[in-house]
This record gives sequence, C-alpha cells and structure tokens, in this order.
Amino acid sequence: MARLKVYEYPHSVLKKKAEKVACVDDELRRVLDDMLETMYAENGVGLAAPQVGLSQRMVVIDIAHEGEKNNPLYLVNPEIIWRSEETEVCEEGCLSVPDMRAEVERPASVRVKYLDYNGKECEILAEDFLAVAMQHELDHLDGVLYIDRISRLKRQMIVKKLEKNRRLTHQN
Repeated sequence: MARLKVYEYPHSVLKKKAEKVACVDDELRRVLDDMLETMYAENGVGLAAPQVGLSQRMVVIDIAHEGEKNNPLYLVNPEIIWRSEETEVCEEGCLSVPDMRAEVERPASVRVKYLDYNGKECEILAEDFLAVAMQHELDHLDGVLYIDRISRLKRQMIVKKLEKNRRLTHQN
C-alpha cells in the first residue's frame, strides 16, 4: 500500500465531476487500499478519489472512533437513492480544506446504492454521522466541497484563512 497526495482547495480536480468506474478489479482494489491508508494517515473519516487526483467515482469511509476496531466502507459508483426530509446541522471539516471547519445542514438520513470492494451491488441506510460523512464524500464526486454548501460570507472567510495559512507555511 502507498500513501497518496491529498489535493487541496482550489485544485481543479476537486471541482470536476468524477467518471463512473467500469469494473472493480485488483488494480481498483489497490487504489482503494491506498486511499484508505492515506485517509487513516491523515486522520480523516472519509476520502473521495478526486481528493487524491483521481477523477473516478469511488470513496472510502471509516467513522470508527479512536480505540475502536477499524470498520472501513468501500463505495464504488455510489449513488444516493433516498434522502430524509428531516435535516441535521453538523460541523464538517475536509482533508482538502485543511484546518478549517463549518456547520453544514444536510438530510439526517440517506440510502446509498454502491458496489463494494468485490464489485457486489449493495445498499446502505446511513444515519447520524455516517449520513453526514457519506453525503460529504459523495459531494466530492460531483465537484462539490462542503464550503460550497455554506454562506458566501463564511466561505470567503475560510478561503482567506486558507490563503493566509499557505503563505505562513511557505515562509517557514
């Protein structure tokens, strides 16, 4: 397995709609494993292929808490087929928008259809934090970041902070 480079806002790969995956094979599983290793190394709970420069519709998620056994989900060509009318507001962060967080309102539950690690068709009803993580990661597949779902003013504040952090990092 190998750690992959995580692309940060405003990289163009993050704004592209990802392509459907043709088939789940050993090569694709290797990429999924690399994505999972990268996500764990970066202390994330989810990672979408566009975040590592691959414009493909695949995501890895693991919402297990520290000290709990890892429980990774591999989602290939995931698609939300149902959303609850009830919504929740949750503070979100993103490996592609480092060190920033904002509250985002999303449906409280979603049903997602996808292919698993072995290419088997699956469905999952995601609720609570898993629903948030799934929607966040699936947004990446359509070129949407969580900062696109907040007010323009809050987004501008985050972008300014990101730019300031980058300048400080490059000076050191």
